[in-house]
Amino acid sequence: MSKIAVIGAGPMGLMCTYELLKAGHQVDLYERDNRIGGMTASFDFAGLKIERYYHFICATDDPLFALLDELELADKCRWQATKMGFFYQGKLYPWGHPFALLRFPHLSWLSKFRYALHVMYTKNIQNWEKYDKIPCTDWLKSWIGEKAYQVLWNSLFELKFFEYKDSLSAAWIGTRIKRIALSRASLWEERLGYLTGGSDTLLDAMENRIKALNGQILLNSHIEKILMADGKVQGLQIKGEQRTYDKVISTIPLPYVPHIAPDLPTATLEKIRQIKNIGVACAIFKLKQPLSENFWMNINDSSMKIPGVIEYSNLNPELGTHIVYVPFYMPQTHPKYRQDSQLFIDEVLQYFQQLNPAFKPDWVLASHVSRYEFAQVVCPPNFYAQLPAMQSEITGFFMADTAYYYPEDRSITESVKVGKQLAQLANQ
Repeated sequence: MSKIAVIGAGPMGLMCTYELLKAGHQVDLYERDNRIGGMTASFDFAGLKIERYYHFICATDDPLFALLDELELADKCRWQATKMGFFYQGKLYPWGHPFALLRFPHLSWLSKFRYALHVMYTKNIQNWEKYDKIPCTDWLKSWIGEKAYQVLWNSLFELKFFEYKDSLSAAWIGTRIKRIALSRASLWEERLGYLTGGSDTLLDAMENRIKALNGQILLNSHIEKILMADGKVQGLQIKGEQRTYDKVISTIPLPYVPHIAPDLPTATLEKIRQIKNIGVACAIFKLKQPLSENFWMNINDSSMKIPGVIEYSNLNPELGTHIVYVPFYMPQTHPKYRQDSQLFIDEVLQYFQQLNPAFKPDWVLASHVSRYEFAQVVCPPNFYAQLPAMQSEITGFFMADTAYYYPEDRSITESVKVGKQLAQLANQ
């Protein structure tokens, strides 16, 4: 049995802790915040407990399904037929099924055929290593052509990645296309899932299992330093106190690691510093009436500076109200990232009136803006090679964050998968 410290109590850290406890280790889970959950944590939104950032489940999320079965939560997973829209240059079009593509007036018949063929091809890719080496924009244009790329993709990349928009791998976008393409009840119907009670249902169950296995969850715990000597981890320093551990596992964002583990090899620290992240200011609204019939709405309109709108209540009807998320992605260095929250809210209200001319400001019952500096890793070509190893050169020290989902999409299922991988490495 080893004494192990896990840093970060998001789903990845919780899963890692749970697996290590099952293997018989003594585990302490440290979290800087006053609650567990990370980006899946909920807050009190005008009387409604809901996540700060939206989450959904796809039919391919097998690691999550296995965990739900183990925690006896499989019956909490609900499936909903969802719709997608595409707001293009002032008009909202249906999207996400063959008839919508055929009726869309801004692509030629050849472009529509090439687009459909690309989706069919992508959803059957099994090995992404080849596509890790190919630039995303080159790959998309080679399949669908320049015009279709400008209509369907360019603005999404510009408004999410800014100066990094051409620094993405084909594997990164391909897995996202595949995940949604395979989460369908039929060719004509998209089907996505959610948990009754939201992510708290899963978080509460994991917390209870961890405590039942005598694991310790230590909130409000700021790690000052990961102690290393003679090529081996020694423990942690917290408020000047040194705590001894056989192994330490970090699941916090990689950009934090050099600050608390400065004794890592120089080459490893440099690899970490080369990895870029995009931040998000995510506005959430509670409305009296639905904004649209769509769960997901992509946007390509020159007057709107957002890539899309997520009307979460069209996925989860159990909320009893209408909830809309509007993410503003941008590098943390962008001057807009630090602007007052009310400016984001006011901007979105203007967009709501464009998306639905019937919208009135008095529809808004509540609004809020949450920010997170490390919402999306920038995954350029050859990103596999750029990631530091999970098992570092320092004996007993392991690390991962959302970058290690690559090439898969950000999701709770990938947190579960990577958390389990970390535990397996530490258990060897």
